Amino acid sequence: MPQSDQQQTLVLIKPDALKNSLTGYVLSYLSEFHTALRFAGVKIVHVTRMLAEEHYAEHRGKLFYPSLIEYIMGTIHYPQTPERRRVIAIVYQGPDAVQKIRDIAGPTNPLVARDTKPGCIRALGTLAPIRDEKGITIGERMDNLIHASANTADAEREIKLWFKPHDIPTPMHPYATAPCEEHYYFGAGKLTTTYSGGSICILAPGNVAWKSDLDALKLIAGGGKKAHSSLEAVIAKYLVNEDKEHL
Repeated sequence: MPQSDQQQTLVLIKPDALKNSLTGYVLSYLSEFHTALRFAGVKIVHVTRMLAEEHYAEHRGKLFYPSLIEYIMGTIHYPQTPERRRVIAIVYQGPDAVQKIRDIAGPTNPLVARDTKPGCIRALGTLAPIRDEKGITIGERMDNLIHASANTADAEREIKLWFKPHDIPTPMHPYATAPCEEHYYFGAGKLTTTYSGGSICILAPGNVAWKSDLDALKLIAGGGKKAHSSLEAVIAKYLVNEDKEHL
């Protein structure tokens, strides 16, 4: 666990914010001038279904889950232009980073944000109807512009889900890392330690990875004790922005 003055949190600038040209507005609100926080990592991500499903794993089975996945993947806001589907993922670091970002983001529901904290980022969001295949409204989706980690435990899970260690400068690494000692490949939904046609190398000897990810991969590859993380949660970050149809 990082020291309190080195606390980190994940922010995602979502497709609706990008489509409405609110990126500069969001970044200005979250700037070091306002928050005393600094960037530890930033990247543009084409969100795969695997990454989306792992990010919102807690909502699996809920009525709004499918719409939520399509939302973060960008297919709702950019149905005809897949090249524009992206999310800006940012790691902020500094004292009380999680709570500072949560306060500026505002309540999750945009309507509540406008009523209780006008001027916050999510006050500019909207509620969109969710319709079934017959066009009947069955619920609502919150297009609330950004994601912000809810607590330090969520921040660790989410940062490790979206970022590899080398995406963040070494002095700013918030969690333990270790060098990989063997090859790990992913293909056809399975993890292997030997290459097979169509698989992709996730890690090779000497690559630095989150230690918790390596521990999970060893258990999964060994087929023994159940790992603390799913295979998808560990490898999703290695598959983003890859030009492979099966990913």
